[in-house]
This record gives sequence, structure tokens and C-alpha cells, in this order.
Amino acid sequence: MTVAEVVKKMVEYSKGDLHDINHFMKVYAYAKTIAEGENLSPEQQKLVEVTAVVHDIACPLCRVKYGNANGKHQEEESAALIEEFFADSDLPKEFVNRVSYIVSHHHTITGIDGIDYQIMIEADYLVNADESNFSGNNVRNMLEKVFKTETGKFLLQSMYQKRLNAEE
Repeated sequence: MTVAEVVKKMVEYSKGDLHDINHFMKVYAYAKTIAEGENLSPEQQKLVEVTAVVHDIACPLCRVKYGNANGKHQEEESAALIEEFFADSDLPKEFVNRVSYIVSHHHTITGIDGIDYQIMIEADYLVNADESNFSGNNVRNMLEKVFKTETGKFLLQSMYQKRLNAEE
């Protein structure tokens, strides 16, 4: 299963919810960029890209089941949805398991155990900071305490320089 096939399947899965589609496509673009900037292996690159595309797979279910897409609910509900989503794919079980692990933890910024997980946190934050209008102090805190990749730090500082400068 190629990344393009995963994107097409996820767009279909999203049932025309443009907010969800636009969100995961932006996260995918940043994750792809960060992974390329950090010179990941082709296998790691694909894993990062696939994970970014499906990272919010639980949002529709959570909105129905809980009335919101709270991050903790997403983490709780993701594993079963990921397993079902990739059930008919040709992706190796270890690959799908890693995607599932990262998706099931993508709102948890402690215990980050790999560059793939790190990039997912950074790419999702780059988009969420805009969509949720995070403060300059929030951005600075993430920059200082959470962001680790040079590419992610560069993007965060460049994108949010006005917020960072406004609250110095």
C-alpha cells in the first residue's frame, strides 16, 4: 500500500469532512518535510507519512461517542480503528503496529521513543498551533521543551515568529 493509496482511503474514510481532511493533509505535508529534512531512511519516511495521514482516524468516532474529539479519547479509540483500516493492506504487521502505537500516543509528549513519534508530535503541533491559535508562550514552551528535530524547530520558529516576538 503506497502513501497515495493511504491518503485516498483516508479521504474516503473522512466522508467529506473537509476540516478533518485538510488537517491531516497539512500534518502529512509537515511530517513529510521534517522527515526529509532529518534524512530518514525510506522505510522510516514512509512510516512517518502514513502515520501522519491516519493520525486522527478516531476523531469521527469520538465526536459521536463522546461529543468531542478530545486527544485522550482519540488515543483510547485509535488502535482498533487502525487495525481495521489496514486489515486488507499489504503493509507488514510490525509497520502497522508502529503506526498504531504512535497514533495511540500522538497527544502524549512524554515517553517519545523514536524519531517517527517525535516527528508526528512536531508536525501535528505545527498545524494545531495555527488552527487553535496557540499563544506565543505556548509555542515558545514547545520549542524549548518538546521540539527536537532541527527541521521541526526551524519550521516552528519561522512560522510563528510574530507570536514569539510579540510575547518576549
